[in-house]
Amino acid sequence: MISARPSVTDLVFRLYGRSLHPELFQRYAVRYVERGNFKAEIAITGSGHTVAWNSGSLTLVEVATSDQQPLPKKRRLLSHPIQGERTDSLECANGVCYETSFQLERVRPDVFWTFQQELSADGISQGLFHRFASGGRLGVGAISWVNVETRTSSLLIQAFHTFPQEFAIVKSQSIFQLP
Repeated sequence: MISARPSVTDLVFRLYGRSLHPELFQRYAVRYVERGNFKAEIAITGSGHTVAWNSGSLTLVEVATSDQQPLPKKRRLLSHPIQGERTDSLECANGVCYETSFQLERVRPDVFWTFQQELSADGISQGLFHRFASGGRLGVGAISWVNVETRTSSLLIQAFHTFPQEFAIVKSQSIFQLP
């Protein structure tokens, strides 16, 4: 199975107000959470992650993926290329709030390798973690780590995705908040 990442320049961050079929994504690690009045399914995918959050009749799906990934346009609430830094928020039905911030950071090779090592050490012991097979000349695969924190009325997702071929790191943080 090929697990090389797409180019970091092709990445987009999207939010849908509907469910998406899990078959649309190659999933490498999955975690399910249920707390209070919500439940969520968090997955590491080949190009980033998905978070499917549900409370009552409201479904929100966050996707960090390649722009080349065929996804529906119906009920797409947010769509931004992952470039530089970006913050966005949305108030949904029944007073549910969604907030996100993400950034693409290109770093020097020594900084990248130090970050990759630290992420490996921390990720294996906590959170959702996946190390991808090497995709080329560097001989070291990309890493994805997703930290999940729940409260009675909120879900906090912190995600880090590395792209060794481009010495790039995608960082994101999202909050799904009940009123």
